[in-house]
Amino acid sequence: MADDQDQESKTEEPSEKKIRDAIEKGNVPVSKEASVLASLLAMVLIFSFLAVDRAHSLINLLVWFIDNPGEIALNSSADLTNLLIAVSRQLLIFTLPIVALLIGFGLASSFLQNTPRMVLNRIQPKLEKISIPKGVKRLFSMNNLMEFLKSLFKLVTVASVAIIVMKSQTAAALTTMYSDPDMLPVTIVKMAIKLLSGVCIATIALVGFDLVLARFQWRKKLRMTKQEIKDEYKQTEGDPMVKARQRSLARDRARKRMMGNVSEATVVVANPTHFAVALKYDRTGSEAPKVIAKGQDLIALKIKELAYLHDVAVIEDKPLARALFSAVEVDQFIPPEYYRAVAEIISYVYMQKKN
Repeated sequence: MADDQDQESKTEEPSEKKIRDAIEKGNVPVSKEASVLASLLAMVLIFSFLAVDRAHSLINLLVWFIDNPGEIALNSSADLTNLLIAVSRQLLIFTLPIVALLIGFGLASSFLQNTPRMVLNRIQPKLEKISIPKGVKRLFSMNNLMEFLKSLFKLVTVASVAIIVMKSQTAAALTTMYSDPDMLPVTIVKMAIKLLSGVCIATIALVGFDLVLARFQWRKKLRMTKQEIKDEYKQTEGDPMVKARQRSLARDRARKRMMGNVSEATVVVANPTHFAVALKYDRTGSEAPKVIAKGQDLIALKIKELAYLHDVAVIEDKPLARALFSAVEVDQFIPPEYYRAVAEIISYVYMQKKN
C-alpha cells in the first residue's frame, strides 16, 4: 500500500540525469518478446538452409553404422575412443552452426534494444530481495498480470496459426503417405518453415506492442516527485540560496576592490548624481585611459566621495559620463571614439594641477 502511494506521488517525468544513472546501472527497458521473435527467425533460417543438408549427413552416418556393424573395430579402448571422437565430430558439425545462429540472433535482439554494457551490480546476489511477502506481492503485481496476458495472447496466436497452417497442409500430408519415403523429411521441413513463418508474422505485432509497453513502464518507474527534482537540482547545480549568497559576496568583494582603485584614478567623470566613471591614465605609457571604477546612484556618490577624499579631480560631463558607463566595463580601456573628449578632460586636469 505504501509503495502504491509512493508511486502515485511520482508525477514528474524523469530528468536526464535520472535516466542516465538508470542506464549506467543496467536498468534499461527490455522486451522479452523480441528475444522470442529472434529465436523464431533463427529457426526459420535453420530449417530453410541448414537442417536438410546437415540432417542428411547425420542420417547417412547412422545408416552406415546400422548397415555395417561388422566393419567397426572395437578391439581396444583406443578403438572406442576413436569411434566416439568421430561421432562427436559429426554431431558438432551438425549442431554447432545451429547453436551459433541461435546465440547470434539472441544477442542481436538484445544489442538492438540497448547498447551493451558490463554492470556487475546486476548479477550480485542481494539477500534483502529474499522476502516471501514481497515475492507474493510481486507475483500478483500489475507487471505479472501483463506478462500473463501477453503469454495468453501468444498461446492463442500460436495455436491459431498452427491450426490454420496444419489445415492448409492436410492435402500435402496425405499425399506424402503415397510418395517416396525419402521425400518425407523434405515435406516435414517445408511444413515446419511455413508454421514458423506464420508464428513469426503473428509475433511481430506482439513485439511492437511489447517494445512500446516496456519503455512506457520503464519511464513510469523512473518518475520522480517534485521534492526529488528539487534535491537533484541542488546536487547538480547547487543550492540556489547558497549560490545567490556566493554571487552577492563576490559582487561585494569586487565592489570593495573597485572602490579601492578610486584613489589611483586620474579623474572621475560624473553627472551630478546618477553616474560616475573613474579613469586612470599613465602619461609614461602608450595605452589609452582605463576605467578602474564605475557606478550608478549610491555607488556613484560613493565614488565621488572617495575621489574628493583622495584629491582626485571630479569633472561633471553628463553625456560623457553616461556614455562611458554604458560602453566600457571596469578594467577595460576606453574605445577610440572617446579619446578626444577624455583627452580634453585629462589635459584640463593636468593644467589645473600645475596652477
